[in-house]
Amino acid sequence: MITLADVEAARARLDGNIRRTPLIAADNLSAPISTADLYLKLECLQATGSFKARGATNRLLATPREQLEKGIVAASGGNHGVAVARTGALAGVPAHIFVPETIAPSKLAKLRQWGAHVELVGQVFDEADRAARAYAASIGAIYFHPFADPLVVAGQGTLALEVLDQLPDVDTFLIAIGGGGLIGGMGTAIRALKPGARIVGIEPVGCPTLKASLDAGHVVTVETITTRVPTMTCARTDDAVFELVRSVVDDIVLVDDAAMVDAARWLWFELGIAADLSGAAAAAALMTGAVTVRQGEKVCALVCGAGPDGIV
Repeated sequence: MITLADVEAARARLDGNIRRTPLIAADNLSAPISTADLYLKLECLQATGSFKARGATNRLLATPREQLEKGIVAASGGNHGVAVARTGALAGVPAHIFVPETIAPSKLAKLRQWGAHVELVGQVFDEADRAARAYAASIGAIYFHPFADPLVVAGQGTLALEVLDQLPDVDTFLIAIGGGGLIGGMGTAIRALKPGARIVGIEPVGCPTLKASLDAGHVVTVETITTRVPTMTCARTDDAVFELVRSVVDDIVLVDDAAMVDAARWLWFELGIAADLSGAAAAAALMTGAVTVRQGEKVCALVCGAGPDGIV
């Protein structure tokens, strides 16, 4: 689907158009969640509040201007939509964003503040996705897919390049999964530059899209979605993304919604980090023991999105 060269081209394209986010040591804690040397990559401080700004901006900058004349259409559980809304504002073209009715109110407000035209459709991402594709086709607009577009995946992969610059001796990456584009893009760069690093994905118990597919050996559809984390309600991944993820990921673990809430509260109390529930998924995997680490292991947990979920 993509190569390291695609990720490096994305980094050059994005230079000056997104933020280089901090990587901090999770130390001086009253209640540590691991004996590992834990580092947090604060992509919650990225433009628009999530890593999605990388993929959406890369897609925009690589798209000929004439293809943008009728606007940009996207479907999203929240974060990708906000990122695409920003790209539309930067390009001076309308952005039409389709989201499930379960979208977090804070992300809905952000979409509207960026000037996007918002349509609320269904309860999960896949319903919004079908409506978005049909709308884009009806008006002849370009569709920015949140995880099945190689340019979007390459943009997300630039996050791994930053971490490897900031923490070259990292042992393990903990990466939340929605549709698989983030872990696929990061994994491509990690496998090329630090092949011995461990890559662990985290999905919700209530929507184990990639884990179910890997267990089956082919892409499957999650028939019943019970998680209330809208950014992690993708029922089916893309075939090319599945093959990419299968080639780079060591393991996928599951956490429940309550664990993500607890982790978001821990991030806020201990570190003052306002993460959404997907952004707290990596910390939740450590807190629950879903992922096992050894003492002194250098672990990078990605805080992939911002939100008020842990502020109580």
